[in-house]
Amino acid sequence: MTNPTRVVQEFRLPDLGEGLTEADWVRWAVEVGDRVELNQTVGEVETAKATVELPSPYAGIVTELLVEPGRTVPVGAPLLRVATEDGPTEVSGGGSPSRPSVLVGYGPGDAPQSRRAARRASAGTAGADDADPPPARPDAKPGARKLAALLEVDLDTVTGTGRGGVITRDDVRRTAGKGEELTAGKGEQSAEAPPHAPDPTVERTTRIPIGGVRKRTAAAVSRSAFTAPHATVFLTCDATATVDLVSGLRASPAFEGIRPTALSIVSRALLRAIADEPSLNARWDDDAGEIVLHHDVHLGIATATSDGLKVPVVREAQRLSLPRLARSIAEAADRARTGRSTPAELTGSTVSVTNVGVFGVDAGTPILNPGESAILAVGAISDRPWVVDGTLAIRKVVTLSLSFDHRLVDGEQAGRALATIGAFLADPVPSLLAGM
Repeated sequence: MTNPTRVVQEFRLPDLGEGLTEADWVRWAVEVGDRVELNQTVGEVETAKATVELPSPYAGIVTELLVEPGRTVPVGAPLLRVATEDGPTEVSGGGSPSRPSVLVGYGPGDAPQSRRAARRASAGTAGADDADPPPARPDAKPGARKLAALLEVDLDTVTGTGRGGVITRDDVRRTAGKGEELTAGKGEQSAEAPPHAPDPTVERTTRIPIGGVRKRTAAAVSRSAFTAPHATVFLTCDATATVDLVSGLRASPAFEGIRPTALSIVSRALLRAIADEPSLNARWDDDAGEIVLHHDVHLGIATATSDGLKVPVVREAQRLSLPRLARSIAEAADRARTGRSTPAELTGSTVSVTNVGVFGVDAGTPILNPGESAILAVGAISDRPWVVDGTLAIRKVVTLSLSFDHRLVDGEQAGRALATIGAFLADPVPSLLAGM
């Protein structure tokens, strides 16, 4: 019998796809001395598109962690070292060969396992020798973890208010504020003592490292603003019929399990405008000296998340029925908000829509996503005085803003497209029936 030898294997940051060349290291899920199994999550990275869990391609003992959280790591850089037991090269007596190591992804026959599933499995399989398993790591957004480290807040003391109890940045800030109040109350001064006068020479600031989605978003919008000549047209229109239609659709059996919104109708109206003005669904290829017209509309849905702005994509939106479009928009936005979107799901939009109305904003001038020729902003739908057939009435009114790349789209084309969208919202039923 040959004694197994211990071999130290080095795990490097794999190619995460979608042309990504680097990622920000968010956190470690293991420590030096821990035993890891094949495909066990060892840590998280945050790319320009999403947060990704990395599975270990080796089973063994962690000997060294090579990256500090918060650092930007290029593809191919070493992340950690694992000491593996390399058995005999020859197998006798009907034994089976050892499982092959996998550099990227999951080993043969294994499926990816989420952190919650891993914790549940660990709790369910703990034996007599493991009566006191280590406490589960708090479930927090990557941005919240960074902020907690910066403010020196113990995540075990934070109560999460996000979906499913996830800890958000606001939760960390709130806990940090409470901590300061409690600390202030523990001093030897009496409650009647005057407050400490601030030193005007000391700058009271909080510095937050720029990284992850925020860093890439800043780079993208800066590139877009200084590369594509932006122009914006505005239109205020009567959306009463659209609001009434949405209320009726929610009671329709065709929309069972779906909550249609005005954004669904606006998106359908944008698709109709693109059919008439295909330059809205195009990109400028400077290297080839060509305008590229996309045959499919990959609709980007600008979504505010606790980690910054993300744009999940509804593929081939022009092929979807209204119920499927409404469901796809809702699911894409929900996956982005909860951090479940993959990089592929956040890449490849050809035109975008953003709903600034959810923040009570009437209008804005949205910046184009790089590589797109148009983005439509939808303002708040509110009661306003409106003239109907010569009579003043209170109607549901909305302001639309269409920003476009003036290299690809002329003002005439943008104006016609926005007028098409406004007419659609004012009387959506005939337009929807015509598209069936």
